[in-house]
Amino acid sequence: MAKEKVILAYSGGLDTSIIIPWLKENYDYEVIAVAGNVGQGKELDGLEEKALKTGASKLYIEDITEEFVTDFIYPAVQANAVYEGKYLLGTSLARAPIAKRLVEIAEKEGATAICHGCTGKGNDQVRFELTIKALAPHLKIIAPWRIWDIKSREEEIDYAMARGIPVPVTKEDNYSMDRNLWHLSHEGMDLEDPWNEPQYDKILKLMKTPEEAPDTPTYVEIEFEKGIPTKINGKEYAPVALIEELNRLGGENGVGIADMVENRLVGMKSRGVYETPGGTILYAAHKELEYITLDRDTMHYKELVASKFAELVYDGKWFTQLREALSAFIEDTQKTVSGTVRLKLYKGNVMPAGAKSPYSLYDEDIATFSEDEVYDQKDSAGFINLFGLPLKVRATMKKRNGEKLY
Repeated sequence: MAKEKVILAYSGGLDTSIIIPWLKENYDYEVIAVAGNVGQGKELDGLEEKALKTGASKLYIEDITEEFVTDFIYPAVQANAVYEGKYLLGTSLARAPIAKRLVEIAEKEGATAICHGCTGKGNDQVRFELTIKALAPHLKIIAPWRIWDIKSREEEIDYAMARGIPVPVTKEDNYSMDRNLWHLSHEGMDLEDPWNEPQYDKILKLMKTPEEAPDTPTYVEIEFEKGIPTKINGKEYAPVALIEELNRLGGENGVGIADMVENRLVGMKSRGVYETPGGTILYAAHKELEYITLDRDTMHYKELVASKFAELVYDGKWFTQLREALSAFIEDTQKTVSGTVRLKLYKGNVMPAGAKSPYSLYDEDIATFSEDEVYDQKDSAGFINLFGLPLKVRATMKKRNGEKLY
């Protein structure tokens, strides 16, 4: 009889490099490896040979980079979704399309299980598994980190060396990294102590340090249509190419470093350093455009939605009714978010340098400090009297009852 098949989320990193032989040793499965290409670049080189040599029957390398941008990154940009004020959700956003493709391959291959290499301490196990449960609830999920006796990355390296499996790290250079088109994350080693300043000259791979950036600023103009970026400096770009160009511009100017201690979904705090050069520029530009195109009530309520949207993405709840409902609201707010934003990039900073839109709600005739005939300043007295009436009534009551007013 044919063996049952398991689909392995495969990156060729330390974890998944040893999972193939571990699955062969502990389960009677045919292992089919799947690598989701979300823009990790050279990390995909040589994966097929490595996967097959370590026991996989085949390897799928699925290019889902454009889907990643258009269906996941752009909605997050439209939402202005930032987790805990710093994290632009690079890993979080990528897990949903990767897990979705794992399910699609599992259905195609007739697999009975999906395996991932996420640790029992991390968020990614939740992100993968919630997506699988939402799209294919019948599939079994195997998470080796919750089963095997290996307790550390050092023990993983020993396991690999004992079986002659090449791995991309050593015990001396053992940062846990995740890379895609949107960002690169760094965790572990000296970063585990939040008092330690990151060794940026050692860890940065997508960008220069601010100190190394040019001494002259770079100006960039980004054009949006309904909240979606379409042009850089007047030139139209396809989605993937647009992010690549912004990564280049941000990287050259030291833009996009986030060093944070975040609250993981699984209950602990963790420290990570994130490189998101293009994303930092794009978020800044989109926000500037919304400042002139959204009314006060919509913008303020959208800020609440953005926080919840970011939390849902971080928690792996992309394929949920609430996320879909919030996306519908966000998409409606973007109907007038079209125009051009100019930014000044200088040594790690992103500064606004101009914004324009045919849907701008900014009216210079009303806002001017010069004499105008549009805004009658006397009208504000009645407004303030009505706006402050509840305060006045409450103060009168307190005074009547002998309470202190201050």
